[in-house]
Amino acid sequence: MYPAEIVLPMKAELTESGFDEMVSAVEVDETLKKEGTTLVVINSVCGCAAGTCRPGVLMAVHNASKRPDRLTTSFAGFDIEAVNQVRAHLLPYPPSSPAIALFKDGKLVSMVERHQIEGRPAQVIAQHLIAEFDKYCN
Repeated sequence: MYPAEIVLPMKAELTESGFDEMVSAVEVDETLKKEGTTLVVINSVCGCAAGTCRPGVLMAVHNASKRPDRLTTSFAGFDIEAVNQVRAHLLPYPPSSPAIALFKDGKLVSMVERHQIEGRPAQVIAQHLIAEFDKYCN
């Protein structure tokens, strides 16, 4: 488990922009079963999370004409119970952090894995997410 002093500033980058934290399995299940769209960001301490994932997600959320109903996040290596539960909902995708998932009415409709984040500029991630929001969000 990562120390709080390392994780908390990285969590704040999303929570200060309106993302709700999911820290337990119950919170994950309750959130994902809701009607509408839910964006889930599995946050991470890695460089691609800081350099492209979080900035790309924030760019998408702030610039999209259609946005998910709920913005949520859990932190790999810190919110262990929640991340394990999110990953159960992401099957058959293998564990990935960072990762970005979009659910609609409790079903996974879009998934961005680490290998699709690494080496891509934040703008490319944002453009992809905005296209997914346009497709699935009201």
